[in-house]
Amino acid sequence: MGIGGSIIDPNFIEDYLGMRVESVDEVEVIRRMTEGIYDEKEYEKAMAWVKEHCIEGFDKNPEEMQRSREVKDADWEFVVKMMLIIKDLMNGNPNLPEGREEEMVGHNAIAAGFQGQRQWTDFYPNCDFPEAMLNTSFDWNGAREPYILATENDVLNGLGMLFMKLLTNRAQMFADVRTCWSGESVKRATGYDIEGKAKEANGFIHLINSGACCLDANGEAKDENGNAVMKPWYEVNEADQKAIMANTTWNYADLGYFRGGGYSSRFVTRAEMPMTMIRLNLVKGLGPVVQIAEGWSVALPDEVTDTLWKRTDYTWPCTWFVPRITGKGAFTSAYDVMNSWGANHGAISYGHIGADVITLCSMLRIPVCMHNVEEDKIFRPAVWNAFGQDPEGADYRACQNFGPQFKKV
Repeated sequence: MGIGGSIIDPNFIEDYLGMRVESVDEVEVIRRMTEGIYDEKEYEKAMAWVKEHCIEGFDKNPEEMQRSREVKDADWEFVVKMMLIIKDLMNGNPNLPEGREEEMVGHNAIAAGFQGQRQWTDFYPNCDFPEAMLNTSFDWNGAREPYILATENDVLNGLGMLFMKLLTNRAQMFADVRTCWSGESVKRATGYDIEGKAKEANGFIHLINSGACCLDANGEAKDENGNAVMKPWYEVNEADQKAIMANTTWNYADLGYFRGGGYSSRFVTRAEMPMTMIRLNLVKGLGPVVQIAEGWSVALPDEVTDTLWKRTDYTWPCTWFVPRITGKGAFTSAYDVMNSWGANHGAISYGHIGADVITLCSMLRIPVCMHNVEEDKIFRPAVWNAFGQDPEGADYRACQNFGPQFKKV
């Protein structure tokens, strides 16, 4: 991939996080598919569930480019097998065919990524279905702990998702930080005057990606008071699962992006929910830093959503995000937040958990270079006070002084 986040730095992951990296060539997915190295019974169960619960959406491709029903059905079978195989690679599976004891073991992976574009997706169906469903808090076996599977193998975004999953036990969003719409640009494009939190920030950020986002993010699960929520995975019930699936469609891949076909999840987040977006960046000569933006998803009128959504890709999942504005630095407006962001990807969690992320980062010796968390909510080790009275500078100096937790001598 031509993005920095896809370049894996094993030294960083070993020294700062105490984990090893294992890389598997994606031809392994094809080998297992070709040789039948997957659980046939689970595959049959998965396909039956997909046919019952996965609503196939419209095909945006020109009619002369659209694939036949036979090809589309074969793509469904392909992407379901991909999901099973990626899960087996991460976890292992004792139910693989006899004689496949090595494959049964798996890699004991706490997180993974799939580097599809473009060599894979120019030839094979894309990985949107496996990514979206593995990142979601349920599948054909019911509620289960969500996986972390980063699209485009953006390891830095995947690690941000992992941090927040471990803090919250909730499914995590992977999204492009794609576009900032100011109040003026929304008015010009749609005639609509933005309101509420969006008006306070003079705009909002379009979070959208080709279908790798967890389905929980459509906000159709509800708490006991009927409020939209992304629940901890062990609280997701059958009603939540049905509502989430009923408000998600699977649209055939845009063949301009994905010549190999496949399916992208499509939904719009229609509810206001508290959210925290973070980004882990690696800076040469400095090391890792984290950015944090607390805010909310916001709902727009359908006609406004449709107009703005079509400016990117109308077949991809859509969330409008408003960061909480403080009037200072990067948090002067929604545009300033996006303009200060370190990459075109963000990891997004339900809830305002920025203070927890800051504490975690201090434990990992990773300085936080940008945040909008209230000072009275921040907790760092008391020794940080010895490094000066400016909190950000002290954070950098303390992290540099103590160094990575797991660094080898």
